[in-house]
Amino acid sequence: MRDRLILLPGWGLGIAPLEPLAEALRGLDSRLRVEIEPLPLLDSSAPADWLDELDANLPQDAWLGGWSLGGMLASELAARRGERCAGLLCLASNLRFVAEPTWPSAMAAETFGVFRQGCAADARATLKRFALLCAQGAADPRGLSRLLLGAAPQAGAESLLAGLDVLAALDTRAAVQDFVGPQLHLFAGGDGLVPAAAAPALLALLPDVEVGLVDNASHAFALERPHEIAAAIQAFLHEVGDD
Repeated sequence: MRDRLILLPGWGLGIAPLEPLAEALRGLDSRLRVEIEPLPLLDSSAPADWLDELDANLPQDAWLGGWSLGGMLASELAARRGERCAGLLCLASNLRFVAEPTWPSAMAAETFGVFRQGCAADARATLKRFALLCAQGAADPRGLSRLLLGAAPQAGAESLLAGLDVLAALDTRAAVQDFVGPQLHLFAGGDGLVPAAAAPALLALLPDVEVGLVDNASHAFALERPHEIAAAIQAFLHEVGDD
């Protein structure tokens, strides 16, 4: 199933932001089976519980990829599976979402804490703010944020908060270092959630993996510019011989 790619979405906005990318990838190569798997609907804040759920439900030997939180979970699952994972694709996905002294290229902990408090108080308003942050740096940020929010599922506050806690807890540095399969990490130059500086920081940590920076693009670049992102992914798949 090395012609199969499983994509995991980011926090709170469901699978819709990845659908244009999946369709673009299928258009480039009809042999590539691209599927988007929703994130687990769990109240648990333990990353291991989320990974157990994904591991039990996702096919073996496929490429694993994802956007933002989805990419972080894909990284951990790829490391867990080892040779049973064909490769890893991460889109606007930091190795740590929340900054700490050894990984400063991330969101400030205080900023994240305020965001989480906002979600606990008013989840719908926080999702609206999140969609605006995802669209920051896009050519049409307001239009893109409306697209993101309009297709978002009606998730419960408990599940959203659990997802934020998982996002804050994950540190995928060991996972991407342990995984020996091919890796592509794409970042967005105008990202309002994952600093562009995360790209050279990742490359410094892992000089042998493919890292790209898409200029003048938002965190939601998979929805904003799906054909460009699909072309970059397809070129990488061709390069490593799994097209």
